[in-house]
Amino acid sequence: MAETALGTRERLVRTASRLMQHQGYENAPIKQIVRDAEATLGSLYHFFPGGKQELAVAAIRFGDQEFAELLRSGLDSREDAAEAVGAVAAQLAAALHTSQWADGCPVTATALETLDRLPDIQAACADAFHNWQNLVAEKLLAAGIAEPDARDLAVTVINTLEGAEMTSQVTRSQSPLLTAGRHLTRLVRSYY
Repeated sequence: MAETALGTRERLVRTASRLMQHQGYENAPIKQIVRDAEATLGSLYHFFPGGKQELAVAAIRFGDQEFAELLRSGLDSREDAAEAVGAVAAQLAAALHTSQWADGCPVTATALETLDRLPDIQAACADAFHNWQNLVAEKLLAAGIAEPDARDLAVTVINTLEGAEMTSQVTRSQSPLLTAGRHLTRLVRSYY
């Protein structure tokens, strides 16, 4: 669906999500969001009476769901949980390369930038990371890994992928993600 075919609220959320992913919260000015979304300031405050912060929370939730779909797709691509984790890393590496290293984690820049200053935004970011950890944990639990180990491994998988994704962006190379994927595959397999 083309962005212009979306409703105004949805265009605002998607535009804010994309800009915050690339520029962070502070460097995504409200005027740019409105302009790029082909909306008006009045419509922004109609849908988001709390202004930019309220819009940012919606944008983070949108990014959370978008990344969760990508994560779910990778996890579902292989029956074996260890291979699935490796497939996720490869999928992230390919997507990052395709975006010319621009489309990393949809919440990291905003999470770090708003830490301890904007609690609603920080909570939305924390919810996103927790959601992704749960998706990985479900796959690991289904593979027969005991719950405490599956939950701990899921945190390790998401943390490692996040760090590798950032390193891939900085170095403009798929190698950090692919290396992380190989090692995560071995780690998960060691729990079978």
